Amino acid sequence: MSRIMRNYILISMKGELSMETQQTSKPSGVKHLVTDPPFAQTLFGDWRWSWVWVIVRLYLGYEWIMAGYDKIINPAWVGPQAGTALTGFINNAITLSTGAHPSVQGWYAYFLQHTILPGASVWSYVVAFGETLVGAGLILGAFTGIAAFFGFFMNFNYLMAGSISSNPYLLFLALFIILAWKTAGWWGLDRWILVDLGTPWSPGLAFRTRRTKGTAAPSAEPSGTD
Repeated sequence: MSRIMRNYILISMKGELSMETQQTSKPSGVKHLVTDPPFAQTLFGDWRWSWVWVIVRLYLGYEWIMAGYDKIINPAWVGPQAGTALTGFINNAITLSTGAHPSVQGWYAYFLQHTILPGASVWSYVVAFGETLVGAGLILGAFTGIAAFFGFFMNFNYLMAGSISSNPYLLFLALFIILAWKTAGWWGLDRWILVDLGTPWSPGLAFRTRRTKGTAAPSAEPSGTD
């Protein structure tokens, strides 16, 4: 078994090992610790189930990258008329914030009107290229959990702005990719990225190697004076 595969398996099994440790060494005063069901641990943490997430990942990635591409080639989103399409979208959302049971909440309409609308030309670029980057990350399996999170975040905001379309089920699928972040990119670049870079709370091999190289070797000569 290759070094990459061994280390990736260790990453995917880390959550299960920590749960076993909690069960065998309970702190004093705690009678019972709630753990994830075995099915969830396997589905979201076992690399052998990563093929399931490849299908979901590629579908989400295709939807996002096509949505972003359509905006990039549209001058109303990117180009001399940037911000025109986004301004129309925001103004429509604001009109939906009136009435007894509005589709858009008042506080969110206020946020759009006073925060996003003044800089619509800039946010237009952010949306267009953001959607494209999310799609690329999901298709390539690179920083899969982060890409899925930002996809989820955009779907959430579109829903808050009163746009239903495909946002509900894209958001739903993105949530599952986020839960399976450790293994969703196994058939992708995360097989190497997660092993070499790791996470903020668990540095990867690249950072461990640097620490090892940066540590001075102990002197072979005896200390002290004669």
